[in-house]
Amino acid sequence: MRLWSIHPRYLDRQALIAGWREALLAQSVLVAPGRGYSKHPQLLRFTEHDEPLTAMAHFLAAYLAEADARGYTFSHDKIAADPRAEVQRIPLARGQLAYEWAHLGGKLALRSPDIAKRWESVSSPDPHPLFTLVDGPIAVWERPRGAVAP
Repeated sequence: MRLWSIHPRYLDRQALIAGWREALLAQSVLVAPGRGYSKHPQLLRFTEHDEPLTAMAHFLAAYLAEADARGYTFSHDKIAADPRAEVQRIPLARGQLAYEWAHLGGKLALRSPDIAKRWESVSSPDPHPLFTLVDGPIAVWERPRGAVAP
């Protein structure tokens, strides 16, 4: 599961569609804890939020807006909470954003070289609108490629 902290505009078709589906899966875990990926490390940002379903609704809404802008048909009805409700933004460390940007860049270079070329001059991408940038390293829940789980 990858819940990108990067703004959805940077994602290629595959990552946007997969991100939507994975966020819906994450939402289902928030609705009914204890099933599926309930212990997935990337869910910590949401399970520790004061309003996890509202935060997830905002997360999904950005994917939905990007899909709409591209002419894709994602179902608005799949979002379980009101994405227009106020929500406290989640802190995102610059180190985490940089890690994800490099990770996405590698994926784009392999499967969507034209999109990788479009974004190659961007050194610091915008975060997903749910997140607010703060100083800091890669998140404790991240498992960098090549690392061995404890």
